[in-house]
Amino acid sequence: MNVDRTIYFDNAATSFPKPEAVTTAVTNYMTVAGGNPGRSGHRLSIEAGEIVFSARQAMADLFGVANPMRVICAFNATDAINQAIQGVLRQGDHVVTTSMEHNSTARPLKELEKSGLISLSVVRCGTGGHMDIHDMTGAITAKTRMVVVNHGSNAFGTVQPIGEMGRICREREIVFLVDAAQTAGIVPINMKDDGIDLLAVAGHKGLYGPTGTGALIIADDFDHTTIRPLRYGGTGSLSDRIEQPEFLPDCFESGTLNTAGLAGLAAGLDFLAGYKGGLRGIMEHKKKLVHHFLERAAKNVAGFTGYVSSDDIITGVVSFNLQGRSSSEVAQFLSDDYNIMCRAGLHCAPLAHETMGTFPAGTVRFGFGLFNTTDEIDTAIEALNRLGLS
Repeated sequence: MNVDRTIYFDNAATSFPKPEAVTTAVTNYMTVAGGNPGRSGHRLSIEAGEIVFSARQAMADLFGVANPMRVICAFNATDAINQAIQGVLRQGDHVVTTSMEHNSTARPLKELEKSGLISLSVVRCGTGGHMDIHDMTGAITAKTRMVVVNHGSNAFGTVQPIGEMGRICREREIVFLVDAAQTAGIVPINMKDDGIDLLAVAGHKGLYGPTGTGALIIADDFDHTTIRPLRYGGTGSLSDRIEQPEFLPDCFESGTLNTAGLAGLAAGLDFLAGYKGGLRGIMEHKKKLVHHFLERAAKNVAGFTGYVSSDDIITGVVSFNLQGRSSSEVAQFLSDDYNIMCRAGLHCAPLAHETMGTFPAGTVRFGFGLFNTTDEIDTAIEALNRLGLS
């Protein structure tokens, strides 16, 4: 047992550690650049604006968007999702979503349904967590305005076929919103090829930026004027008017941006772009870790139950339980006795746990990251085996 070494398996919550360049970029902004982007004409304000633009450009390049001004800076994926859902939907609209959603989509949709603004169809996914395309098409009606899909489950790691879904939405002129909080920076996503109208991403997970960063990315051919802003206020532009600007990105970015966070995000994206092997290499590394864990846990840990085959997990997210132990008890033991950081419970995804048969008890979740190793997993296996036998 080596309790002095921290093993971090909570990368589905936020990636850690960050690349050194991320820390350096944040510190550089806080100590050298430091200006407010778009608010003044002096050198430090201009330099801050260049930092923000570099983050926009990097995300546009990563997700196949030609115009970087269509990258709307947000505080997290939830913020971006709320801008999309509350900005697009109108009275009488119908929405199709899945039973594997995170509460970041489920809650705003439920609130709009409760208020009588929209009607909502939640398509039940199979026991493996995948949505059948035929079930999705069967749920679409003449009033369907939007399809909302969690690309990768934050609780179980299953990934939905967004390319097929996007094609169907394009054919039927339905807005396609994808929550890519768990897949951005791991699974290749091209908004044009995948038929995505609106893409919500977290900056602090697979993109290696600081917390408090994210983006709503609007497809090049999507009419942004059909989206109502969530916030109104100062933008640094058109200051002679009290009306909100209508041009991108200012119409959706009232108030000072998290420029320190965006400096770190730009560095994280640069790290990602330069990673040997690219996204495919990152995905393969995570698949290797998942396979190593599930194979050894099934053989060596008494009372171990996994829920998804390693062949179906490409994001590094694994849920499991130990017979006779609550998920919180397992997570607490791992933290206290082995310095292993993970998450227990329902992971803000009650619908997903209902789908997978783990509600209300929940699961233990390991979120493997780029910097994790098989040796760390072997330490976790040792710990779980000790707990399972005790």
